[in-house]
Amino acid sequence: MPSIKFLAALVALLTLGLQGAAAASLETAVAAYHTLPREYRLDGIVEAVNRTTVSAQTQGQVQEIYYDVDDFVEKNALIARLKDTEHRARVSQAAADLKSATARLQQAKDEHERVSGLYRKKNVSDSAMDKATADLASAQAAFESATARLEQAQEQLAYTEIRAPYSGIVTHRHVELGEIASPGSPVMSGISLDELRVKVDVPQSIIPAIRQRDSEGVPGARVRVYLPGDGVIETGNITVFPYADLGSNTFKVRIELPTQPGDKLRALFPGMFVKTGFIVGDKSELTVPRRAVVHRSEVTGVYVVGTEGRVSFRQVRLGRTLPDAYAILSGLTAGERVALDPIAAGVTLKEQVLARMEEVGEGGHD
Repeated sequence: MPSIKFLAALVALLTLGLQGAAAASLETAVAAYHTLPREYRLDGIVEAVNRTTVSAQTQGQVQEIYYDVDDFVEKNALIARLKDTEHRARVSQAAADLKSATARLQQAKDEHERVSGLYRKKNVSDSAMDKATADLASAQAAFESATARLEQAQEQLAYTEIRAPYSGIVTHRHVELGEIASPGSPVMSGISLDELRVKVDVPQSIIPAIRQRDSEGVPGARVRVYLPGDGVIETGNITVFPYADLGSNTFKVRIELPTQPGDKLRALFPGMFVKTGFIVGDKSELTVPRRAVVHRSEVTGVYVVGTEGRVSFRQVRLGRTLPDAYAILSGLTAGERVALDPIAAGVTLKEQVLARMEEVGEGGHD
């Protein structure tokens, strides 16, 4: 009869064999070093390219206001109207003056033509011809002056309708109904979400790398903007201010975002903080696929599959996030294999722990 120890050992061997087969079936990847762009991470602030305070260009009482804070306004939409009674009266007066000047100009032309005919026949004196010419010039000047006054009156009348210079959102309303608006007094402020950019304060130590240009004089620096929700935009459309701040010795850098926003940019609003990464060279970093990393409460780790099929949970410290991988700062070494399915690896690890406990328990009883 086989002894109990022999049967227990046989069961343990069979269990370990099954667990080894289960571990061997896990899909794994090798932690390896890769040459990646070296990034200098900085916080940036999103701002709107178009930020405007629309002001009144003529004087008048605020008669109508069509929009309020947080309303969306289309380009050239009427946002407010001033009382225009006085301006319309000025237009009517200027139009009447223009009619009078037109009639006088026509009379002066007719008189000049009549006197010219007589002058050619030597029937009038030189002084009469000079007077007709001067009257014609005076009538022409009066006509042009009346035309200018009418255009000015019409322009002032048009100023009573205050319109949006671009499509955007109202951020402030500076007037109320019944107030008297004067030229230059603010009416509404607004921003456009169609064109956004990011402003960053950059230390002077990396400004030379950002300003570098290739052999053709084209700026070669690249920068990544990390958007909410793991979105990333990489661009080279940057502007470096030609002076440093006296207090912090940092340069302001503007990063232009795409002018046609897609789904990635819909979550961006002026005033938000975003992470930016200025690419200033290359470096070698240890990486693992993103799906191999698992978060357990406050612990971040990976399941490491050993050479004998043993699965162990290893805590790691993550570096930067890449499109499909994580950089590993500590906890792993190059060449180790990590499970790509943490759930299956966790089940295998649990089975191995239970088998070890059973082996130890049965080994203590004869």
